[in-house]
Amino acid sequence: MTASADPNPLHRSATWKWTICGLLLLASAINYMDRQTLANAAVRITKEFRLSQEQYGHIEAVFAYSFAAGSIVFGWLADRFSVRWLYAIVLTMWSLAGLATGFVHNEQELLWCRMALGFFEAGHWPCGIRTTRALLDARERSFGNSVLQSGTSVGAIITPLIMSGLMTAELGSWRTAFQVVGITGFAWLILWFALVKKSDLPAPVRLNEALDKDGEASLWSLIFSRRMLIIFAVIACINTTWQILRAWLPKILQEGRGYSEAETLWFTSAWYIATDVGCLGAGALAVWLGRRKMSVHAARVIVFAGCGALCASCGLTPWLEHGWILLTVFMLAGAGALGVFPLYHAFTQDLSGRHQGKITGIAGVVAWVLPAQAQQFFGRLADRTHSFDQGLILASCLPLLAVLPLWLFWENKSDSATAS
Repeated sequence: MTASADPNPLHRSATWKWTICGLLLLASAINYMDRQTLANAAVRITKEFRLSQEQYGHIEAVFAYSFAAGSIVFGWLADRFSVRWLYAIVLTMWSLAGLATGFVHNEQELLWCRMALGFFEAGHWPCGIRTTRALLDARERSFGNSVLQSGTSVGAIITPLIMSGLMTAELGSWRTAFQVVGITGFAWLILWFALVKKSDLPAPVRLNEALDKDGEASLWSLIFSRRMLIIFAVIACINTTWQILRAWLPKILQEGRGYSEAETLWFTSAWYIATDVGCLGAGALAVWLGRRKMSVHAARVIVFAGCGALCASCGLTPWLEHGWILLTVFMLAGAGALGVFPLYHAFTQDLSGRHQGKITGIAGVVAWVLPAQAQQFFGRLADRTHSFDQGLILASCLPLLAVLPLWLFWENKSDSATAS
């Protein structure tokens, strides 16, 4: 199916459009700052609340299930209401959930906060992806999505440094870091309302009449289409790998490889720099290849495969000694693990303009249900084997497997979609 073009209500300059993409990057950064506080304080929290690896995996699973539920809710809302207001609401609510986490006293309270955080953080992606689709054409979207996605790394780079400065020798000092990070989101709201006017991102229902005239497929036909089934398979694979690495890397380094908390925090920050390079590089490379007489689809698949191969290198880490080679492989794998996401988002943007939010939300359910199960399985396997190695090997190969349906079954039509 060829994606139909959105009517473009914007009469702004290219500079303004990319400035808004930069603002989306900041939203992604705040999203991940609130999310990554738990992973960076995981060893302290599991000690204070006396959690097993499987119990920690359960906390991550609760976040994932809540994210899946929020994906459906906010995916529908993003197609119904202006994201100018919806974005502000979800960012406010997840910031409050992150702030509240700094006041919890037991595992149950922590679970409730993570549930709320996951639910409202899910709204970031339908809002962000709908915005980049509205601003950019198909050839630009891979890089626009890279800017949006790379904010996750920016936030994750900053968070360990903040926590390193705020956490003291006192076990419970992690709470201050959660409170400080939770407050940062409110500054973004000022910039958002200052730069984005009501007329810039009108409610999508105002666009539906024009889209209906183009004969765009119904939501149900899209959900059961071949391309949507491929999207489900791809996001289940790539998000499982990313969420395992994101949530468990500090524990793998400290409890599995003997690195200190300080060493882990500094390396985690460096690791996210590598993921950011991979994310921006993947989008830029796809755009460059697409402008060299290569189809947009072929460019995306080739870059996706390269990122998958980098990620698969993480499967070598169980046989590597403590040292710089081990850490370098982790960084390469991280670059590949995040680099696939802007390409994935670009594929979803080819499906529909009218139903973009719902497509993102429905795919988000699939994206988070499997990782929720995988988090618990990873923790259970680590408890059983007293090692993170087996789970890491299994997770590292999934992005490379995700290349196959994109390559074999995507049914690439003409590149008329590149103008949409």
